[in-house]
Amino acid sequence: MTSPIQDTSLDGLARGWRVTDASTLKANQNLECDVVIIGSGAGGGMAAESLARRGLSVVLIEEGGLLGASRFRMDEALAYPELYQESAGRQTADKAITILQGRTVGGSTTVNWTSSFRTPATTLAWWRDAHGLAGLTDAEMAPWFAQVEARLSIDTWALPPNPNNSVLEKGCAALGLSSARMRRNVKGCWNLGYCGMGCPTNAKQSMLVTTIPAALDAGAHLLTRTRAERLLLQGRRVTGVSLAALGADGIRPSGPVLTVRAREVVLAAGAIGTPAILLRSGAADASGQTGKRTFLHPVVLSGAVMPEAIRPWQGAPQSVYSDEFLHRWPLAERVGYKLEVPPIHPVLLGTTLTGFGSAHREQMRQMPNLNVMLALTRDGFHPDSQGGQVKLRGDGSPLLDYPLSEPLWDAFRHAWLTMAELQFAAGAQSVLTVHEDAAPARTLAEAHAQLQALPLEVLRARVVSAHVMGGAAMGQDEQSGVVDAYGRHWQYDNLTVVDGSVFPTSIGANPQLSVYAFAARSADALGKRLA
Repeated sequence: MTSPIQDTSLDGLARGWRVTDASTLKANQNLECDVVIIGSGAGGGMAAESLARRGLSVVLIEEGGLLGASRFRMDEALAYPELYQESAGRQTADKAITILQGRTVGGSTTVNWTSSFRTPATTLAWWRDAHGLAGLTDAEMAPWFAQVEARLSIDTWALPPNPNNSVLEKGCAALGLSSARMRRNVKGCWNLGYCGMGCPTNAKQSMLVTTIPAALDAGAHLLTRTRAERLLLQGRRVTGVSLAALGADGIRPSGPVLTVRAREVVLAAGAIGTPAILLRSGAADASGQTGKRTFLHPVVLSGAVMPEAIRPWQGAPQSVYSDEFLHRWPLAERVGYKLEVPPIHPVLLGTTLTGFGSAHREQMRQMPNLNVMLALTRDGFHPDSQGGQVKLRGDGSPLLDYPLSEPLWDAFRHAWLTMAELQFAAGAQSVLTVHEDAAPARTLAEAHAQLQALPLEVLRARVVSAHVMGGAAMGQDEQSGVVDAYGRHWQYDNLTVVDGSVFPTSIGANPQLSVYAFAARSADALGKRLA
């Protein structure tokens, strides 16, 4: 039987896309182009379409493989090794935070949960006032947000939220707190709930099914299973990039080396990958900020057993949010947090839950009635909470050192209590703070007493994140930032950065739309210069 779902990748290959899977190479390769783009996620995908449609020859580099709808089977055991960095097990140096990042064509846009927010006005104002980026006004950015929202079908989710998200909405209503419906980058969504494993219906308007096919149709050349090792530097110019061909696993070098010479180099390897490439290359940096001030949205979680069936694996994964506690305090006085709801699947749940043995098994058995809330904390504004630093291991691979500051711990405790209040207000039978020393609480008073006693220590509190920002931040001059407000590197005339590493702080909201808009703006400026 023929599948009713078009596999855009297979169809594109059949009609002549220029795609080289480096795992099949037997010898070294040399290529030349106008622009080489390192990374195919939100930033690289936007830049590839913009530049290829101008008639420029573009080579697009991706560590992972080119997979499409026919390979997305809604199966965690297949998805995490194929589609994520370190099989969805990437961690900070002290193992305190697990970081979910994509490693496939389309990058994290292929595996994210589609939540789409413009950069908050308060964040843009902070960048103008505290970082001297005077041009980043709401009026300047609005057309770029509008452009990418139209391109990627970003709109408010119109269907009722699934039961998992409804718990947050009901809890907010019961307590008189504000909540709202998400905007999502989907078109013709089947409401399956497996977005994190790659969309099997092409509904998610990721780079995989939008800008990258457009770039390839315009003549771009895609290299997959290829790792950018270092930039080739000569004075104030980057003459190209040296790449390692990887094996079929997309992890281990297979031997051949590829060299791509280009007029312009675009870095879009993500806020861990881009600083790592700059560091491996020994790139000049008058600011001394490369790899530093790298920010996450550290996330803490609260689980609740509800009296009704939740089936948290079904339906749009994120469709309700609350910013009630994001803007409640001045930015520099206290760390605010955004409340959302994650989807729940067995492997993700099993590896995130605390405890072991029979207690862990019992919690897993309650999965059909389980609601989970998350608090996404906003880092980089409080003077005592300045993020982490990307460093290099002995083999040159990146490692994020991210100490958890006192302002973050304060936000975590406050957020745990908030989530427990919301879950009980929505009718929860019990609430479990996701912390090694916590136990299910039957009442809010019990939860409150327990939360006051929980030790705030790494590896005891379960902390996760899917958003990485900073590490090659914009600044008003070469002393205050790695790049300018258009992502142009201060030390290299033909090097532009178009991913989340350019942000001076965390966004304070799911960052994909911010990356899209800033990348579109930077790519447009670059295209005009090259033309």
